[in-house]
Amino acid sequence: MIRVALVDDQQLVRAGFRMVIDSQDDLQVVAQASDGAEAVRVLTDVQVDVVLMDVRMPRMDGIEATRQITALPSSPRVIVLTTFDLDEYVISAIGAGASGFLLKDAPPEEMLAAVRTVHAGDAVIGASSTRRLLRHIGPLLGGPGGLGSPGGQGMSAEGPATVAVPPVPRPSPSVLADLTPREHEVFVLMASGLSNAEIAAHFVVSEATVKTHVGRVLTKTGARDRVQVVVLGYQLGIVEP
Repeated sequence: MIRVALVDDQQLVRAGFRMVIDSQDDLQVVAQASDGAEAVRVLTDVQVDVVLMDVRMPRMDGIEATRQITALPSSPRVIVLTTFDLDEYVISAIGAGASGFLLKDAPPEEMLAAVRTVHAGDAVIGASSTRRLLRHIGPLLGGPGGLGSPGGQGMSAEGPATVAVPPVPRPSPSVLADLTPREHEVFVLMASGLSNAEIAAHFVVSEATVKTHVGRVLTKTGARDRVQVVVLGYQLGIVEP
């Protein structure tokens, strides 16, 4: 059974999500919170596998809540919910440790698939979205006046963000030192946004073989999922927007 937590300041939204999730034999909502601060408090005591996290909430927003939740021992994976496709709030949340994002108007079956995908250890972000993520991610990683610079703030479709995001530490190239030549090639393709199927076609090997390489890349680099591989590749200058 996959244990799910819902974090959203709108009770009707939580009720709708719960109805859909609890209708599945393998999913169950075990915790709810109306803001980030309550979520951190609840998830300190309740064991959860996947969190559906709203971004804009009172007291503590979803970005800071994601950062604190993913720092917990045996932390759950976080899917950020947003009204806007890849706004800077979502980019910040991914930098804070989220495993992907989901639009609030996504079909129910897409939400259910996202929960299962993240629970399985992958990220909820497609190849095309990954490439768009690269185009947006520069300011997050320390560009002038960006989300990663001192005092930098995000801008969304509704106006200025109210959250200043601290700089994301740049890793040392030594993080890739343990990769074999083939694993390094796989890392570059993952960071460029290619799916397992696309990588398999590139090397003319089976997807099972690629999945093995991907698992080793994640383990050796310490990345939680493919999204963090994209961030790492950009930070190291291996891929560019």
